[in-house]
Amino acid sequence: MMSSFKLRLGSALCALGALCLMPAAVAQTYPSKAVSIIVSYPAGGDTDVIARIFAERLGAKFGQQFVVENKPGASGTIGNALVAKAPADGHTLLFTPSTISTALLVLKTGSGATYDTLNDFTPIMQIGTQPLYLFSNSASGIKNVKDLLDAAKADKVKTYGSPGSGSPMHVLGEMFNRSTGTKLQQVPYRGTGPVVTDLVGGHLQFAISTLGPMAQHVASGKVLNLAIADGKRSVLSPDVPTLSEVGVKDADVMAWLGVMGPKGMPASVVATLNAAMNEILKAPDVQQRLRTMGTISSGGDSAVLARAHAGDNAKYGKVIQDLKIQAE
Repeated sequence: MMSSFKLRLGSALCALGALCLMPAAVAQTYPSKAVSIIVSYPAGGDTDVIARIFAERLGAKFGQQFVVENKPGASGTIGNALVAKAPADGHTLLFTPSTISTALLVLKTGSGATYDTLNDFTPIMQIGTQPLYLFSNSASGIKNVKDLLDAAKADKVKTYGSPGSGSPMHVLGEMFNRSTGTKLQQVPYRGTGPVVTDLVGGHLQFAISTLGPMAQHVASGKVLNLAIADGKRSVLSPDVPTLSEVGVKDADVMAWLGVMGPKGMPASVVATLNAAMNEILKAPDVQQRLRTMGTISSGGDSAVLARAHAGDNAKYGKVIQDLKIQAE
């Protein structure tokens, strides 16, 4: 007769074996239903467009619907909070710009945002990086950064449009003010799409944005691309000078796009999604579409996104503190 000790040991080993098999089983059954991809900004912006590219490919790969849902408002924190509170089973994802790293740092106390930026999300993959640019409405007479500075100092230009308080564009705007001695006031919008509409329509003279949403209007001549906020010129726009080249120092900011989920997602599901997204990212037509949207592909494991997220929170958090940047 088997001793009670051996029975208990056998039961324990069986239980341990079952636990070890659980992550693999979860990965094999994922996704078991439709997946919601939350975009915390209105439809039509670069984040939304690229999210839909990935949603279509992921749906085809897994045989389940991946549905993009736009939840704009409060510099993205409304949609972000929704994902932070969702079940951590991988069926609710967040397709986000790097605004997530800094938005909470500029919102006033009592704004209603109820999540921890660094600890309430599971990084899955960095999709790509996005240089930031200074744009003007061509009818404004602002043809270059010198014209912009002259107009600002003559009080002919008083504001700049950004896709929201706490966005990399907002941070860049205040760094530009510090470097040039200007006092341009941010006009925060609910995403990049409305910024483009108002700049093209002449309601804004000057805006800070990624390249993708502005590209067709630059090509048509309605919008002028004044400078890139990076240490070097970009392959996306080799003829556009850097801010440093035109005399504006210490005002370089790079944005990115990434996919996250709620904290506590199973590692196997993260790995499954990461592998699928890396595969999608390698497709030549996807690469081309990202470039069209002003995005340079990144990829890699989830640690790439985790480092970028924490790094921006620390780096630009210090800038926000030093410049006392706050949402109006």
